[in-house]
Amino acid sequence: MINFDFASLRLIGLTPAIANQLHALAADYADAADNAALQMVRITEVHRDSLVVHNGMSAMQTRALPRLLHELAAEDDSLAVGDWGLLSNISGDTANAYHFIARMPPLTHLARRNNEGRRQALASNIDTALLVMGLDSDFNLRRLERYLALVHAAEVAPVVVLTKADVHADAPARLAEVEQRLSASVPVFAVNGQSSMAADMLAPWMAAGQTLILLGSSGAGKSTLTNTLTSSAQDTGAVRASDGRGQHTTTARSLHLCPGGACIIDTPGLRTLQLNLDEEALSASFADIDALAAECQFRDCSHQSEPGCAVRAVVDEDRLKNYQKLLRETRRNQQTPLDRIAARSKWKILMRSVKERDKVKRG
Repeated sequence: MINFDFASLRLIGLTPAIANQLHALAADYADAADNAALQMVRITEVHRDSLVVHNGMSAMQTRALPRLLHELAAEDDSLAVGDWGLLSNISGDTANAYHFIARMPPLTHLARRNNEGRRQALASNIDTALLVMGLDSDFNLRRLERYLALVHAAEVAPVVVLTKADVHADAPARLAEVEQRLSASVPVFAVNGQSSMAADMLAPWMAAGQTLILLGSSGAGKSTLTNTLTSSAQDTGAVRASDGRGQHTTTARSLHLCPGGACIIDTPGLRTLQLNLDEEALSASFADIDALAAECQFRDCSHQSEPGCAVRAVVDEDRLKNYQKLLRETRRNQQTPLDRIAARSKWKILMRSVKERDKVKRG
């Protein structure tokens, strides 16, 4: 038997597309669960050895089947906040016997690479990413473009939210700077994160059944904005006076419900954000550069010093440098261990030839 209440599940982000996939997943597991009651649930928190899931009416703590965790790990994947799946009372006994037995393949999935180069899941089944950046010392356009590349690669709609507009001396000028730098297709708002006007501005992306995620550095105002948009009471803290940086008030990703039926995933500030994407996905994020490159005189133009470059004449110099930096990083991440060995060998041969040439010149 499958416990399914669309009206309740819609409050935690259920859409018709997700409902269809969950029904198919439940049909596959109905016999395997020995006719035990299956519940459709969504993960709201992920801890080291447990999960918090929500069935549309209440939250409960549970564990994932070890088999499921091993299967995901074999694919360099893991469970994430926002995942949908099935909860089963395998023993048919007490509430403590419930286990998360299956995950629905996510429709969208945000992931980064950790310091070891492994894929790290951030969140799943996201409709809109609110890219939060403070107008104080947190203001960093290169980092913002990095976040944009992350969400574009996952086919998640980005919305840039510039917080602390109420305390910045010239918020309109900063807003204009961001709008000039980014594509016109990316909405940009300057808000006071504690004001209800922020919720009014973001209302078009917060309809019932929608799931949003807040991404940004520590101290950008993500938890403050979460409190404004939801009925939760996330802890907030002041930034350090010495450097204006946040102090990681939020320590784990968590899903919160909004009065209008949308869901918001608040996240800790990311100290580093190594992108998990290929060159094609990066080019999609820098579509202006990709389009202009077709007009360059040389097909393999690197947009650095070649004559007839159509990109350098139009694109902001700092934006172009950031694109080139991200492109180098993306190519490194795509290299296999053998590719890296070959690249080092090629570099060593080149350096030896330079040294030999210098010796000949010196006689």
